[in-house]
Amino acid sequence: MNTPGEVTPGDVAPDDAAPDTPEDSVDVLELLREGRLNVEGRLVQASNATFYCSIELDGVTAAGVYKPVRGERPLWDFPHGSLARREAATYLLSVASGWDLVPPTILRDGPFGEGMVQLWIDHDPEDGLIDVVPRRQVPPGWLTVLDAFDADGDEVSLVHADDERLRRLAVFDTVVNNADRKGGHILVGEDDRVRGVDHGLCFHEDDKLRTVLWGWAGDPLPDDYLAVLERLDSDLDARVGEALAMLLEPAEIVALRFRLTGLLASRTFREPGEGWPSVPWPVF
Repeated sequence: MNTPGEVTPGDVAPDDAAPDTPEDSVDVLELLREGRLNVEGRLVQASNATFYCSIELDGVTAAGVYKPVRGERPLWDFPHGSLARREAATYLLSVASGWDLVPPTILRDGPFGEGMVQLWIDHDPEDGLIDVVPRRQVPPGWLTVLDAFDADGDEVSLVHADDERLRRLAVFDTVVNNADRKGGHILVGEDDRVRGVDHGLCFHEDDKLRTVLWGWAGDPLPDDYLAVLERLDSDLDARVGEALAMLLEPAEIVALRFRLTGLLASRTFREPGEGWPSVPWPVF
């Protein structure tokens, strides 16, 4: 794995991208990079060591999430110690897309060594866009992903909102090859923006897309989505590719380009593949 350098969203952002909230500003990235990191608690439901932190710099304080590399559990299919870099790479590609679907995320040293640090997003867990409902009781404006049986044997459906914010996230997850897009990894912030979190299982060179966002499978991609994909494909030969090369293996970047060109050729939302579970379990 290459050694990461100082890579900021300014190195990869499209020319027409501009911050529209304080959290998108360079000041927040400086806070994440340079601020004093104080661990205040552990998020015990997380699979890997994940800490809730306060981050302070020059009298400014924000909340964050810190995932040290040494706290990553070994996996059979992802190189050990690579998850934090994948989280940082996902943020860089989100910024480059102009969609800004991932909270500000960096790599830095912390109390337990190098790790991923991400801005904390306040959200209401009840304000979700993913749900499990009784079968044939799909809310208006929602799409069915699959039908199943719950633990009591009752017929249920996994559904999500037919929402533009989710639609972009579905395409983005295809690009980054997200192997673990659970409903609980999709946050609606206080500013009503949708952000995805927990991107350690992305960018594998093999097809591993596993998501709850299959409601548009096979539908045509909007023209503005295709324009974003074309720009990302072009930028892999320039600043975006240079930045990602500090975080990912060469074969993983080749696979990323293959996914981009595949979407541009099909001009449709990805459909579930074979040989790999298409929906994560549990779904939240």
